[in-house]
Amino acid sequence: MCSRRTRREAAAGGGAGRGWVRLDRRAAFRERGIGGRRARRQRRAVGAGWAFDSVRARSSRRTFRYAVAAARRSAWAAALPGAALSRPQLSARALNRALLARQSLLERSAQSPLAMVERLLGLQAQAPNPPYLGLWTRLQDFALDDLTQAMRERRIVRATMMRGTLHLVGADDYRALRPVLQPVLQRLSLASGHAKALKGLDLHALRRAGFDALRAAPLSATALGEALRAQWPQHDCDDLARLVRNIEPLVHVPPAGTWDWHKPAAFATALDWLGAAIADAPDEDAVDAMALRYLGAFGPASARDLAAWSGLAATNQRLQRLRSRLCVFRDEDGTELFDLPDAPRPPPELPAPPRLLPEFDNVLLAHARRARILDEALRPAVFSRNGLVAATVLVDGFVAGLWKLQRDARAAVLTISPFRRLAAAERAELEAQAADCLRVVAADRERHEVRYARVQRPV
Repeated sequence: MCSRRTRREAAAGGGAGRGWVRLDRRAAFRERGIGGRRARRQRRAVGAGWAFDSVRARSSRRTFRYAVAAARRSAWAAALPGAALSRPQLSARALNRALLARQSLLERSAQSPLAMVERLLGLQAQAPNPPYLGLWTRLQDFALDDLTQAMRERRIVRATMMRGTLHLVGADDYRALRPVLQPVLQRLSLASGHAKALKGLDLHALRRAGFDALRAAPLSATALGEALRAQWPQHDCDDLARLVRNIEPLVHVPPAGTWDWHKPAAFATALDWLGAAIADAPDEDAVDAMALRYLGAFGPASARDLAAWSGLAATNQRLQRLRSRLCVFRDEDGTELFDLPDAPRPPPELPAPPRLLPEFDNVLLAHARRARILDEALRPAVFSRNGLVAATVLVDGFVAGLWKLQRDARAAVLTISPFRRLAAAERAELEAQAADCLRVVAADRERHEVRYARVQRPV
């Protein structure tokens, strides 16, 4: 259900989001065979922007009330801001297409790497290469140097962000989002086993000491820990450095985080690297802005989804407070979902091209439940017990296999391991994607090869 304000906007000509859903109401009724004077009067009362996905009218006697009943069952049509319906249901397939559209996985974008990173609210970046592959699969004409240059120019930074994990984010987003996440990062840090060994330590003094040590020059975690241990010799230097990295805003200095760089990172303060201090606490508008941007990138989503992605507490209260600015749906289990009125919600039948997603990709980590993209039976094959997330193959928008890139001095081999037998057309499209991936990431290798492993259906 959308707010009164968004319904007024729709009546004034506002659409449902970037051309995915809006249809001329009269054309929609004519196409379904609904006519007659009474029907025309009722249609005029509806307002623009309705699309009736499943009306089966056979005569003019089946008029508006039948159209309304059908629209209640049509989740993507009911998503329109002008639709005065109560929490319409969205199928897993409808949620899948909405997610793919927002993640630029239905069609590659012409945006810059910075614009895409900002659109996605960051890319998870525990390992250096996955963010490059995540941008390759979403952008037209992507080159590895495009991202590396943005990092060297300090337009994109690598830092601890959502869920206490490393992400690549735009520099402006780091300044805006880090204060929002600071309470989360401090809570996670103090709850860890490493922090318990530091019980009783003056955190303000530790943070100040870490800041002072890094003002002189960027330091590795080992060097930072040794500098801190000079002041707290009774504590482990790794524990000291780890805690400072979460309670003080720090960034990784390139080449850390760039393609194929696997050496220890050097850390710098955000003040030194970005030239601006980071606030210690957010204002409410900043938290609201992050919640709304999350919905724009990953919605429709529940309060639990927002909490799982961000680590924030009280997400349900926040979304309820923002309710008047949002559309409200429910999934097939009845869970309440929130979304931006003008966000894209394509029809579930829209074709989705095959895609290769890197390890730790956003679409697999942004929701409490992953049914919109991953069958629960496949979860053990994708998520390991020690927290790793495999590189996955999308077919028709859903995870249908894994893939792996192997390189030596002369050759690069990309192996696809499907979970089911693939049609000839699906194989051909995946091979084209794999060949393009090798072209981008292994241009210096003499030989490129795409292989298929035997079908392995997870137990």
